[in-house]
Amino acid sequence: MKKNYTLLLLALLPISSFAQNTCATALTIGAGTHSITGIDGTDVPDPICAANGAGATAGEWYVYTPNADYSVTVTTDLPGTAGADTRFHVYTGTCGALTCHSGDDDAGTGYTSMATFNVTNGTTYYIAFDNRWSSAALDFELSEEAIVVPPSAPVTFTGNFFPGIGGSYKISVVDMNGDFLDDIVTVSSNSVEIHYQQVSGAFVKTTIPTTTAVNNPSWSMAAGDIDKNGFNDLLYGGGSGVTFMYANSTGTGFTQVSGSEYVFCQRSNFVDINNDGNLDAFVCHDVDPNVYYINDGTGNFTFYQGGIGDHSEGGNYGSLWTDYDNDGDQDCFIAKCRGGASTAKINELHRNNGDGTFTDVSVASNMADALQTWSSAWNDYDNDGYMDAVIGASSTADGPHKVMKNNGDGTFSDVTAGSGWDTNPSLNIEHTSYDFDNDGFADVFGGGSKIMFGNGDMTFTPFAYSFTNGSIGDLNNDGFLDIQNDQTIYYNDGNANNWIKVNMLGVQSNSNGIGARVEIYGAWGKQIRDIRSGDGFRHMNTLNAHFGIGTATEIDSIIIKWPSGIEDSYPNPTINEPFVIVEGSHQLSTLKIDGKNVKVYPNPATDILNIENFETLNIKNMKVMTNLGATAIDLDAKQGQFDISKLQSGMYILMIETNDGKRYTETFIKK
Repeated sequence: MKKNYTLLLLALLPISSFAQNTCATALTIGAGTHSITGIDGTDVPDPICAANGAGATAGEWYVYTPNADYSVTVTTDLPGTAGADTRFHVYTGTCGALTCHSGDDDAGTGYTSMATFNVTNGTTYYIAFDNRWSSAALDFELSEEAIVVPPSAPVTFTGNFFPGIGGSYKISVVDMNGDFLDDIVTVSSNSVEIHYQQVSGAFVKTTIPTTTAVNNPSWSMAAGDIDKNGFNDLLYGGGSGVTFMYANSTGTGFTQVSGSEYVFCQRSNFVDINNDGNLDAFVCHDVDPNVYYINDGTGNFTFYQGGIGDHSEGGNYGSLWTDYDNDGDQDCFIAKCRGGASTAKINELHRNNGDGTFTDVSVASNMADALQTWSSAWNDYDNDGYMDAVIGASSTADGPHKVMKNNGDGTFSDVTAGSGWDTNPSLNIEHTSYDFDNDGFADVFGGGSKIMFGNGDMTFTPFAYSFTNGSIGDLNNDGFLDIQNDQTIYYNDGNANNWIKVNMLGVQSNSNGIGARVEIYGAWGKQIRDIRSGDGFRHMNTLNAHFGIGTATEIDSIIIKWPSGIEDSYPNPTINEPFVIVEGSHQLSTLKIDGKNVKVYPNPATDILNIENFETLNIKNMKVMTNLGATAIDLDAKQGQFDISKLQSGMYILMIETNDGKRYTETFIKK
């Protein structure tokens, strides 16, 4: 019988054309070049593995199973995709329970995508393209190369998938209830979802309904205690304006206040701009001069525009507040992004004059660079006591990444050559700096799923991981920083290095200690951190100060320089545990009177707490405080033993004020 092969082929065409529209019907591919006629599949890739968050409405799906261990590169940087803005995600797992393995948005030329990652023989990988930026046709290539075994990374990460992490904007890790444990905060248009971290490392989820937000945090989010009620409030940076979510006095609800002003928000920050002890808000404006909101001391804001980035075209993307000149107030660097010849792409540094005004010192400091960037990563990369900067490129149109060394005299030197950043081709909008391996040298998480590990001499060594940037914090309270990316927490497996985590409670300054300079001293010399709300481009990260000290076994002292001008010093703090510092206080356990040590015992305590050598103190008043700064018990200043049985389990602060005006604190655990 004669077969009609033409009809048979036509009958099969619909299956071939639409087979990749869902994960379940993903098209099987191998090495080679593949064409997508358009992105119109109904299964939107989730979770998000590449940069730039949610917003896609369609996807195209492919499945790849290698027959050996390979280093695989997936790229759309091909002639057939010229000019297209692409994004893809790479998963392991099964449809409905996928885990991010890799992905990319803009690492290729222009807005094309490229990622290199290792694959394991016989493991199934899903590759999904979405239409976050374009639904146009594109070509992509999958290439296989033999794996070159690199040196072992300083730390490894283990991904744990948490399907219960909901919300449309999963971009924040920060303590929300004042216990100094980093929580996971996600936002939808009509709710705030908080996964409260417990001492055990588990999470308790609470979803708090809100009125429908006028502006969602589609570009960035910041957190801080605006009204000093002990619970952190949120700032949503949206495409049309700014929304504040005020936490109530119990942390169980939020009140929305949205500005009427049009602001095309990019990076947002909480910072005490005029140094009056109250948190203000600053927001980068994409198309106009920057805006800021000054706090009147009761939590109410007054809108201002201009004075800290005044270019009429805007181009303001990544603001970061830091004390670059060590004069005790917060200065502002603005990473600028604008294509072509516009001067709106020249980065800016604004020096705080200490009186609520700012001076543009971009040229004088050598920071006026036309590098196209969305974010910068500031830290003291050579531990000389001054904040340096890595300016992370989002495009090579105006040059590669820059590493700028702070000379300590108000100027910076370009030390990119030989730094490791000069040979790093990976681009990104997100660059953040923390010490991920606790060796005492600050690192930078940037593009290409790379952490650039600092060597302590302004040079960096790259190590690639299987996940992209996310929100950063200590999500199991072990002293090593973890990364939350969408519904996966990448737990830092740690190493043998020692550490300390400094938790801040401001009194005269803002209660978060935002803008404080934290310094630790030891055998290594000096390390510094600035407390910031809003670094990198999009995410809100921990407000706790983390320090690694490598193999050192002790810290000589901690010094806190608060925004108020108060300076607190604590000798010989215990390592490998959190350390709570209340502004203007001294550590009770270091006090010695007439040769007698004063200390609190037992610690932890169940019912009764005692003060040893209480009789040596000349006490004016004494109280037990929560970590929020609220009074839990007013104590009798004439007795050195008191009942704590009615306190709930947790960490508390014993506060003692003496008749000579000194303040002493000691933390204790109520079992």
